[in-house]
Amino acid sequence: MSNIIPQAETAPDHWAELRGVTPARIGLPRAGASIATGPALELRLAHARARDAVHDVLDVAQLATDLGATGLPVLQVASQAADRQSYLMRPDLGRTLAPQSVATLQPHAHAFDVAFVVADGLSARAVQTHAAPVLQRALAALPKKLSNPWRIAPLVIARQGRVAIGDAIALVLQAKCVAVLIGERPGLSAPDSMGAYLTWRPQPNTSDAERNCISNIRPAGVGYDDAAFKLTRLLLAMRGRKISGVALKDETERAALE
Repeated sequence: MSNIIPQAETAPDHWAELRGVTPARIGLPRAGASIATGPALELRLAHARARDAVHDVLDVAQLATDLGATGLPVLQVASQAADRQSYLMRPDLGRTLAPQSVATLQPHAHAFDVAFVVADGLSARAVQTHAAPVLQRALAALPKKLSNPWRIAPLVIARQGRVAIGDAIALVLQAKCVAVLIGERPGLSAPDSMGAYLTWRPQPNTSDAERNCISNIRPAGVGYDDAAFKLTRLLLAMRGRKISGVALKDETERAALE
């Protein structure tokens, strides 16, 4: 009689193929009723990275240098949130310009077509890494030699800013539309995701329904080239049709296919 004990067959991993196309945590191995140790530790690490991203401080000097490579002037402003704690506890303060920042912008008002604003939002590392590459590509794609060229305002870095701070900046600069590049709320698979919010004729009471959004801008999400393409196509459509938000359908996917 043979003393060899047959080994149990390994069950096929039906989730393996899907894991290769998404960073989502799917089909996690288990130890009894709990998640296995490895995935549990990875989840705790991701959560720690997301929390750290919320509290990261934007390196404004470095970002100004990176944005300066576009050839446009770079202005620095701040919201009425005096510090990070105030910013997180009082979202309304992050939507409003500090009085001294209004004074910084006023000398540059000049009936611009578009103002680009970079705000730290809830992930400073997102705009620190992704804002300059996206803006360089978008600015290069905007027409400059047509009979009606784009008049682009100085680039603005907004510290402790929410999306709506772009409305206030555009109003002071007299820009017809504003594009706010901002750090999005960190997730457990992306602590460095950047969003772009575009608004035609922003006002103090502008609602989110009047904005167009490009979300998840990062190399592992919407890449720089795709984000710049979407950004410029939406800006062209806004200026041409004088609308934004739910009234303006995003047809960039169709345009890319064509």
